[in-house]
Amino acid sequence: MLRIAEKKDIARIAEILVFTKRQTYKDIFNDYNVSFNVIQVLSEAEELKKPNTLDNFYVYEDKNIVKAIIKASEDNKSIVLSDFYVDPFFQNEGIGTKIVNHYIELSKNKSKELRLFVLDKNVRAIKFYEKFGFKYTGEKEEFADSGFYILWYSLKD
Repeated sequence: MLRIAEKKDIARIAEILVFTKRQTYKDIFNDYNVSFNVIQVLSEAEELKKPNTLDNFYVYEDKNIVKAIIKASEDNKSIVLSDFYVDPFFQNEGIGTKIVNHYIELSKNKSKELRLFVLDKNVRAIKFYEKFGFKYTGEKEEFADSGFYILWYSLKD
């Protein structure tokens, strides 16, 4: 079940953020100092406690376990997905597909464009989104002067 994130979820959200980022990005950025010293569960949890930080965050909960998180913001013409992470322990169980399908249906029902962004070197995520029909928009922005790019994808009804 996808539901709005609550303060009680902060520790679990931080845990999912840290462990999934480590698994996903350590070989892309090859910066183990960032992966294992800078990114920490406690500091992520403290960030999440700041006012309005949980706004637009949703958790996917199954059997009283938060297994995935996603941020979904909305304006007059689009829904934008970001910070989409499925806990590595629960990957390949169809959770990501359920969440994306939920937002596809929501965007259709609201007649809004569904947009998201993904790191150019995150090939696994790009393939995942493309199987739903997301297309690269041509928009990109460099990520933190790293030489890597954030690519925007869109799914239009």
